[in-house]
Amino acid sequence: MRNQDQLCSIITIGDELLIGQTIDTNSAWMAQKLNAIGLWVHRRVAVGDGWKDIWSTLDEEGKKSGIVLITGGLGPTADDITKPLLCEYFGGKMIVDPGALANVKHIFEVILKRPMIERNLKQAEVPDVCTVIQNDRGTAPGMWFEKDGVIYVSMPGVPSEMKGMMDLSVIPKLKERFQLPPVIHRTLLTAGVGESFLAERIKDFEEALPEDIKLAYLPHYGMVRLRLTARGGREGLDQDIDQRFKQLRDSLTDVLVADDDKSMQLVVGELLRARSKTMSTAESCTGGYIAHLITSIAGSSDYFKGSVVSYANSVKSGLLEVAEDILMTHGAVSKETVEAMALGANQRLGTDFSVATSGILGPGGGSPEKPVGMVWIAVAHGAHVASRMFQFRFNRERNMEMAAQNGLNMLRQFILERLPG
Repeated sequence: MRNQDQLCSIITIGDELLIGQTIDTNSAWMAQKLNAIGLWVHRRVAVGDGWKDIWSTLDEEGKKSGIVLITGGLGPTADDITKPLLCEYFGGKMIVDPGALANVKHIFEVILKRPMIERNLKQAEVPDVCTVIQNDRGTAPGMWFEKDGVIYVSMPGVPSEMKGMMDLSVIPKLKERFQLPPVIHRTLLTAGVGESFLAERIKDFEEALPEDIKLAYLPHYGMVRLRLTARGGREGLDQDIDQRFKQLRDSLTDVLVADDDKSMQLVVGELLRARSKTMSTAESCTGGYIAHLITSIAGSSDYFKGSVVSYANSVKSGLLEVAEDILMTHGAVSKETVEAMALGANQRLGTDFSVATSGILGPGGGSPEKPVGMVWIAVAHGAHVASRMFQFRFNRERNMEMAAQNGLNMLRQFILERLPG
């Protein structure tokens, strides 16, 4: 049974969340952070910009949780009602916080170099019954309240601002306040096998786990993360989870991508950097998305040279030097074309390795011979090239993700085959 004082609720505020205009990524990120220090998020609630709705939600969550984290509704416009509502809810009055005021002035006068209006200055106002959490990434301060033994923390809905407050202030204060049980995570990444088949394969391993070690399956676009989590302070728990993690890893070597919580693009980058090799992409259906994933990793300039987004056949032939007769005979979505694209990328961009894609992501454009979801992917190194056809069955967005992740995994496997050092 979990201590109610250490149970958390997350409230996200904003009509835009309820109508689907904005996707709530805040609560997922916050839950991960809280779980990592031993705090359990057992409720997540989205509520619109309505005074009564927010008030009743605060009442309800305060009865169920010892910690209530709130994001949204702290902006300078009339629909941002969270701050005045919290002032009334906790029985305070508005005052100007000197630190928040200095922060607002610095942002406008020094960084933005433009005059402030009264609406901007009001961002520095806070209820006098809160502890102010300064915002080093924006103008709206956060607020820490306590009532009837429950902690309430209000933060901006802007993800970067909320994350800064959580990392610098909220998480450290919660760790000081609570005697939290140790939480140990061990994560590995697999590819090429579905979640259900993976579960069947390691069924005996999972059934043998003790009560304080749990296994979680986290599927994502053709990959499955397996996470072992140990909670509690029993003697030897660290050694036990390490031993079981090694057992799990050793049983899955044929589908193992990484024995850490890493993305596929990071794994590929580490392989290239370790071998002092470079890569490029030649993308048709994925439209540069693989290049985007690669360059989302800091330091990718060490190994990534560039990309040719060859959506049109004229670009395939003109920039990648795919022979016209290949395009005429086999079409853009074919083994021959995608292999020529991969070889052409290495030659034109001067790289060691390349990955190329060409396919039909949908919803239209398919034919009986080449249905929607058909994607050809090729990888090349020097004169060596390998290709594979995939048949995805999802919508356009997910088909693109599947193509990109499978392309990166093919490149990972190809690097290891060609340069296994």
